[in-house]
Amino acid sequence: MAITFSDLHTESGLKALDQHLSGKSYVSGNQITKDDIKVYAAVLEKPGDSFPNASNWYAAVSSQLAPSFPGKAVGVRVGGKGAAVEAAAPAQAAAAGDEDDDLDLFGDETEDDKKAAEEREAAKKQSAKKKESGKSSVLLDVKPWDDETDMKKLEEAVRSIQMPGLLWGASKLVPVGYGIKKLQILLTIVDDLVSVDSLIEEHLTVEPCSEYIQSCDIVAFNKI
Repeated sequence: MAITFSDLHTESGLKALDQHLSGKSYVSGNQITKDDIKVYAAVLEKPGDSFPNASNWYAAVSSQLAPSFPGKAVGVRVGGKGAAVEAAAPAQAAAAGDEDDDLDLFGDETEDDKKAAEEREAAKKQSAKKKESGKSSVLLDVKPWDDETDMKKLEEAVRSIQMPGLLWGASKLVPVGYGIKKLQILLTIVDDLVSVDSLIEEHLTVEPCSEYIQSCDIVAFNKI
């Protein structure tokens, strides 16, 4: 509820204020509200003894506002007149208990705010994890079924396996005895994207690669 007075710079205006405050401690009742702050801003100085109610009210409001806000700033109008205004702190406004003001002056964090903050934090962690994801260099032995296995097609089958985070490198054929040769091949993997064990068990040693490949062994595994 807004309280306005015709002209608080005049005797008639102060008289109206004094009459309004009869039997009251503050403009809107028994506790300070934003109405008191606005009216206080329009009163240039403490009313004289001829306005006892207004004088006592002014002193009471001053005692609560002055310690935190010793000065007055221009900007607010009361009753249509330009006036200096007391800068009210959020804590003072909350203490005023204005029933018409539903604004959360303290900005309490809601459940939605907490959820959004948690999601942002999770996204940051995930982003950091991706940036820190390492790579590894792997040397793999790929063994054929026998000496009649077409090693060219075996290598083509190996390199046909493509997936994010996997890069095939140099290769060579290495004799293992009895006319049998094995394929030794380098590969580079992104650790978070490719598992070498899964690569072997789910791709290299199952159809169609298993037509040429008997088994695979990890010879060397080094972090890059």
